[in-house]
Amino acid sequence: MKNLQKVFAALLCLALVFSLAACGSQGGGDAEDNTAPEISGVMDQAVEAGASFDAFAGVTASDKEDGDLSDKIVITSMPEISFSNGKATVADPGDYELTYTVTDKAGAETKAYATLTVTRQTAEAVVYKDLDFNVGEPDAHGWEAVIGESAEATGELKQGAFVFEIANPGESDGEVRLSKPGFALEAGDYRVKVWAKSTAPTYAHLIARDELAEDWQTFDGVWNARIEENVAPIELNFSSEGEGSAELRLHLGKITPNPDNAEDTTPENFTVTIDKIEIYKITGEEHEAEILSSDLTAADAVSVEAGDGAAASFDGGVVTIESYPTDGGVWSIKANLGLGGETITNGTKYFYRFTVNAENGLSGEALVESQSLAHEARVNFNGLNAAAGEDTVISAVFTADRDISDPVIRLQIGNAPEGATTNKITVKDLVFGTLEGDKETVKTIDSFSVPFAGEEYSWGTFNGTDEDNERGVGTIWTENGSLFYRIDQGGLTDWHNKLYLNLDLPADNYFTVEITGKATKPVSCGFFLNPAGSWEPRVSEGIDFTTEEQTFRFNTTDTLILDMPFQLLFQFGSADLAEMGDVTIEISNVVIWARSAA
Repeated sequence: MKNLQKVFAALLCLALVFSLAACGSQGGGDAEDNTAPEISGVMDQAVEAGASFDAFAGVTASDKEDGDLSDKIVITSMPEISFSNGKATVADPGDYELTYTVTDKAGAETKAYATLTVTRQTAEAVVYKDLDFNVGEPDAHGWEAVIGESAEATGELKQGAFVFEIANPGESDGEVRLSKPGFALEAGDYRVKVWAKSTAPTYAHLIARDELAEDWQTFDGVWNARIEENVAPIELNFSSEGEGSAELRLHLGKITPNPDNAEDTTPENFTVTIDKIEIYKITGEEHEAEILSSDLTAADAVSVEAGDGAAASFDGGVVTIESYPTDGGVWSIKANLGLGGETITNGTKYFYRFTVNAENGLSGEALVESQSLAHEARVNFNGLNAAAGEDTVISAVFTADRDISDPVIRLQIGNAPEGATTNKITVKDLVFGTLEGDKETVKTIDSFSVPFAGEEYSWGTFNGTDEDNERGVGTIWTENGSLFYRIDQGGLTDWHNKLYLNLDLPADNYFTVEITGKATKPVSCGFFLNPAGSWEPRVSEGIDFTTEEQTFRFNTTDTLILDMPFQLLFQFGSADLAEMGDVTIEISNVVIWARSAA
C-alpha cells in the first residue's frame, strides 16, 4: 500500500511539472525566442483646434506569437492630451508628440512616434494667388543672328535659348554666325564662354574681332571647337591693352578642319542650341598672402560630426565613414577643416584649396562658415565632387560679407555614392589665406532664358555654373500658359539646378500650395516654401514628376507673425540627374490658397 501511494505521488508530481511547462508555453514560449510586436499606420497628422482627432485611425499592432494586438495599444502625449478610446479634442494650437506603446504577453514592448500639429481655427480657404505664366519676354543682350546668302538657316530666340536651325551651313564658316558687335573694351583680360549643344556633332569658331582695326584683325580666337550633343562651354581668352571695341562672333557655317578629309566637316540638317554666354572682364593684379598651410594629419586638424544614423571618424588625415545616414542628406556627415584659430573679416578677399581622395567617390558641399552658427554665418558655398580613387583639388575665392570668429571649412558629405555603404576620404594640403591687390573679375551672363519680375510675383532659375561651379546648366521660358524649365546639364547637388518663384505671403494665414506639372522624363526634386533670405522652410517635401500631369498639394502648419517674402523652390540636382541628359519640366499651374486664422 505504501508503495502504491509513492507511485501515485510521483505520477501527480510529474503531471504538475507537465502542466506548469504547458502554462509557460502560452503567449510565446521561451522569452529568448519571442518576437517583439509591430505597430503599423502611425504617421504625423494635423487638425484644427477644436476638431475631433482619432489617434487610432489606421493604426494596428500585431505579434508573431499573439496575433492582433491593436486593442492593446496605449497612447500618451507630450504635452498631455486626454484620450477616450484614442479620440480627443484639442483646444490649444501647437505640436504634440504622440507615443504609441504595445506589449505582448511575454513582456516585449514596441513604441512608435508621431507628431500631431494642432493649427488655429480658420476661415474657408480662398485663392490668394493664381500665377499667370503668360508674361515674360526674352532678351538677346545685343546678340544677333547673321545668315549669308549661300546658307539655308535661321537663328532666333526660342524656348529660353538662341537656336540655330541649319539645313545647309553655306560655303564658309561665317555664313552662319551669332554676333555681338560694339563690345566695349578697357585694359584687361577677357574670357568668353559659350554654352552650346547640337543635335549632330559640328565645328565652331569663337572669335573676338578688333572693330577699330583698318583691316580684319582679331584679338584672338578658338578654332575648330567641337559642339556635341551634351551642352558644354567653348572658351575664348583674350587681352586688350587699352580702350577698344570688339565684335564677338560664333561661326557655325561650313568648317572643314582638314582639307585632305572633306568628309570631316560641318553636317547638314542640324540644330545648335545656345543656353547662355558668360563674359568675364578681369582687371588689376593680385597675389596670395598665405595665412595657414596644413597637411591635415594632426589629431585636431579635422573634427567630424555624424547624425541621422550615420557613423564617421577622423584619424591621420583620413575621414572614415563607417555607415551613411539612414535618413537625412548631405548635411548628415560633416568634416570640419580647422583654420588654426584665425578669424574672417568682413570685406576681405580670401582663398583656399585642399586635396581630397575618396575611395568610393564623393559628392557634397564645401562651405566656409562659423563652427557654432553654421548656415547663419556662412561666407562661401562651393561644390565638392571627386571621382573614386582620384586626387581632386577643391578651391574657392570669396569676399567675406561678415565677421566670423570661429570659421571652419565644413565638408558636408552625407550623400552615399551609388552602391557604397562605407568610405575613406583622405583630405590633405590645405592652404588658406587672403588675396592682396586690386584685381577684379566682373562676370556678365547673357542668358536667353525668360525670367519675369512683376509687382506681385516673379520667377527665375539658378544653375551651378552660373557661379562657376562644376555642373548645372538650364534655362526657362513660358509657352501656352505654362512655365518650362529645361535642364541641359544636371548637377550633383540639389542647388545646382534650381527653379524659384518669389511672392509675398500675409500674416495670420495658413497656406496650401497647389502645383500641377509633368516632365519629359521621370525626375525628382525637393520642394520648399522658404522665407527669402533665410533657411526656415515652412514646407519641405519631395516631388516626383512623371510624364503624366499630376497635381501636388502642400500645407503649412503655422502662421506668420508678419507679412513676409517667400520663395517656392524646386531643387533638382542629384547624381541621377547628372546622368540623365536633358529633361524639361512643365509647370502648368501654381495656386496659393489662404485660410485666415481666428
